[in-house]
Amino acid sequence: MAVLLGVDTGGTYTDAVLIRDEEEVIASAKALTTRADLALGVGDAVRAVLAQSGVAPAEIAMASLSTTLATNALVEGQGGRVGLIYVGFRARDLAAHGLEEALRGDPHLLLAGGHDHAGAEVEALDETALLAFLETHKRTVSGFAVASQFATRNPAHELRVAELVAKVTGRPVSLSHVLSARLNGPKRALTALLNARLIGMIDRLIGRAEDRLREMGIDAPMMVVRGDGALMSSAQARRRPIETILSGPAASLVGARWLTGADHALVSDIGGTTTDVALLRDGRPAIDPAGAQVGPYRTMVEAVAMRTHGLGGDSEVHFIAEGLEAGVTLGPKRVLPVSLIATEAPKLVHAALDAQLRQKLPGAHDGRFVRAVPGQEAEGLAPRDAALLKRIGTAVHPLADILRARIEQGALARLVARGLVQLAALTPSDASHVTGQLDAWDAGAARKALELFGRQRGGAGNRFCPEPAALAQIIIDRLTQQTTLALLETAFAEEDPGFTLPPEVLARHLLMQRGLAGHRGLLRLDAGLNLPVVGLGASAGSYYPAVGKRLGTEMILPQHAGVANAIGAVVGRVIMRQSGTVTVPGDGKFRVHLEEGPEDFDDPESALARLETVLTQAARDRARAACAVEIEVQVSRNIRRAGVEGREVFVEAEVTVEASGRPRVAVG
Repeated sequence: MAVLLGVDTGGTYTDAVLIRDEEEVIASAKALTTRADLALGVGDAVRAVLAQSGVAPAEIAMASLSTTLATNALVEGQGGRVGLIYVGFRARDLAAHGLEEALRGDPHLLLAGGHDHAGAEVEALDETALLAFLETHKRTVSGFAVASQFATRNPAHELRVAELVAKVTGRPVSLSHVLSARLNGPKRALTALLNARLIGMIDRLIGRAEDRLREMGIDAPMMVVRGDGALMSSAQARRRPIETILSGPAASLVGARWLTGADHALVSDIGGTTTDVALLRDGRPAIDPAGAQVGPYRTMVEAVAMRTHGLGGDSEVHFIAEGLEAGVTLGPKRVLPVSLIATEAPKLVHAALDAQLRQKLPGAHDGRFVRAVPGQEAEGLAPRDAALLKRIGTAVHPLADILRARIEQGALARLVARGLVQLAALTPSDASHVTGQLDAWDAGAARKALELFGRQRGGAGNRFCPEPAALAQIIIDRLTQQTTLALLETAFAEEDPGFTLPPEVLARHLLMQRGLAGHRGLLRLDAGLNLPVVGLGASAGSYYPAVGKRLGTEMILPQHAGVANAIGAVVGRVIMRQSGTVTVPGDGKFRVHLEEGPEDFDDPESALARLETVLTQAARDRARAACAVEIEVQVSRNIRRAGVEGREVFVEAEVTVEASGRPRVAVG
């Protein structure tokens, strides 16, 4: 009987689970996620689950990893510095689909070249300008992204650029046509840019995790969960890390289905950084037809139709004052809980908190701390950023001791965005330590942080909330409210037929909120969800019963809900999809767009047959590379025809081939 190991690296905890023959959970365990080296947390969790179960490392037949690392990095604006090579496009195209914003000042080159919609070269590739750009930036970036106009119709220029990047720089390169077969150059460029930015961190995670498992005697193939819930090999994930965005949430959906057998439900998974909400319909998660969206970025990655919110147990608590009223809001950025960082530097943290409490007036940085993340690449930093990072060094500091001028706040934000520095501040996790719902870290430090936060004054001049326990409940109530809104937004987005207003507006509409409260006046208003919610995540049992009550629906909290992601990682299947296009460049000519270049045929059936053959082989090869066995293939054709003078004319066809199979397990 095969024993399978599933691991999920979340923002706060790393989970490990052992499953026998995809039927029975043997044991599960948690360890703190170690941000500086995620593999340390992986090792701790795996050692814990092995010790708990008594299973020998040699019995593990397959290991599989799901991770929120890529999702969290994009939500928090992190990742390596990369160069974008944009072939055949104009400067104004950079503004499309958030590409200019996503660059965040990273170098880019608008390069002459590209093809037209039929795959014919529009302009020769300017290799002289390309070589100059590569020489200038080969030591200042961690990788390159390449997007060429109509590369999905003819990728010749992208392939040539990749060849020169490898020759001149040796850096990783992400090609837009490899990541998506669809048109829309700016969106493909954004996808390639984000892929390049994630390569370094995903490569480090997988490499170190594999090393840790081998050190423990686990010599089994490693799989990684994609954003659509399917599995791919660790080697494939290293090359295409963008496909792991929403990996953790997708695994949680697979795990939720396996744990509950639910066919129709909303699934809400709360972690340290994000809350991920999706709909299970007929037992299957829907794929987002517009491509995965994480934070502000809409990519061309196939992923579950998931709404990701910057809301979790480690979301930063913000003070808001509107007129005479004061309150709190949560997220979207994650910080370290004060109660957690106090376990790392207890004397320093408590001394700083006590000193701040002795001050008569609240300070701008009370209850906030900063530390560097060791082991991260710090290349390409501006002088002010480098100086601030050096000042922070390797210790934990009160933030007020580090920031000496207002202008340094921008440098600090850039260091946080690069993942070089972490901030600690008040979070819902701290509030839960004060209410007694959590007991993992330093509750005393959490209470002091709450007392400092509550000293802030609203518009009326009164202290917001001097009593830490009362403030803790306010924060948890706010988490309940924001989670309720997240679930309502998803329900409105998936409602069919839909409503005319956006889901974000409908969820917050006064009538909706009055209906949830059971308004009784001249009107009787009742509102709520008409399907159950499956609550997942380590803290779901603490926070979600109140959410179910607020929405008037059943809240399902399954056994092992806290490790659903890790479970989903090992019960999924390998699925590889390949897509291609047949176009009509002229009368009587049917063009197949292939990696090697366009091929023309005299009739549509010959063209479609050729495309299906190539795609089927490619999909099978990718499935085999992902260690799949018992591979099955499905082919779908989407043919567009138009009526011309009383007859149907072939316009264009898209062919998709899906190869799926079970992951191969090692045989002892």
